[in-house]
Amino acid sequence: MAHHHAPDLKVNVDPKLLKPLFKTQAHRHLFALVFDWVLMLATIVLCIRFFNPIVYILAVIVIGARMHAMAILMHDATHFRFLKNRKWNDLITNLVTMYPLFTSIEVYRENHLKHHKHLNTDHDPDWVSKLGKKEFTFPKSKMEFLSTIFSYFTLFQGLKDAIWFFKRFQAPANSGARAFKITPKGVFYVILFAGLTLAGGWKYFAIFWVVPYLSTFFMFQYIRSVAEHFGELTYDDLLTSTRTVMPHTLERFLLAPHQVGYHLEHHLYPGVPFYNLPKLHKLLMAEADYKEKAHVTYGYISGLMNELGGQEVYAMESDQP
Repeated sequence: MAHHHAPDLKVNVDPKLLKPLFKTQAHRHLFALVFDWVLMLATIVLCIRFFNPIVYILAVIVIGARMHAMAILMHDATHFRFLKNRKWNDLITNLVTMYPLFTSIEVYRENHLKHHKHLNTDHDPDWVSKLGKKEFTFPKSKMEFLSTIFSYFTLFQGLKDAIWFFKRFQAPANSGARAFKITPKGVFYVILFAGLTLAGGWKYFAIFWVVPYLSTFFMFQYIRSVAEHFGELTYDDLLTSTRTVMPHTLERFLLAPHQVGYHLEHHLYPGVPFYNLPKLHKLLMAEADYKEKAHVTYGYISGLMNELGGQEVYAMESDQP
């Protein structure tokens, strides 16, 4: 059953303080993109140079984390927070983030804007697509949650997620998104696959792109998705139907790149680019009513793990004869 929050939520913030936060700075977004790609490529080079099982596992974690980071930047571009020229905003985002992750910004945007408009309701495609799925059913014990996390390292859960992802984020044959983008997307993959074939790079593509994609990329996506809209949340209004997670240092690198932990702030003001979300959070937390009601969790391991409803699970189990 889908939940509904009050649609007329208001947060009292001085517009003069709020307005500057909507200003985009393309160079900051571009720097983040370059950083993610350089880190991935450097990780691949180092792993090849010093290859052993432990180094490879670490490389898969780092590469998957930066794929996830790229997806966060794509999310900002979905709200046109990258470039003012919308055509270039979408084209560059497709070439350097979306096509490498096997979808397109047009298809994602169509889904994502509905998620914002109909958050946690029967008309929210993200919410509806996850209802009833075992991994998104709560309350859940910590061990149940961790077993789902570890299943990504066998590629089992990642393959399931990939099938789900491809069904949702590939444009149907009669859609405008597909008609508009089939040629550049097709050309991208023809060039990519031809290059891999000519260079004999399919093995490296498999072990350094496909494996991280089907394991740690979807694993980090899953953890973030749970953090944003599941667990011990109440859905009577927007301030309690999603959470902001304040990550620790390592968590920021792996789970919450590019300020994505500020999810409540993003739903309140989706036009604020990722690099201004910390300022927005500080501004909102200065409002007593907001601070009292907003769902803010401190840490993924130290905080989110305690908000899975596990205590209720253990209580139910202990009551059984």
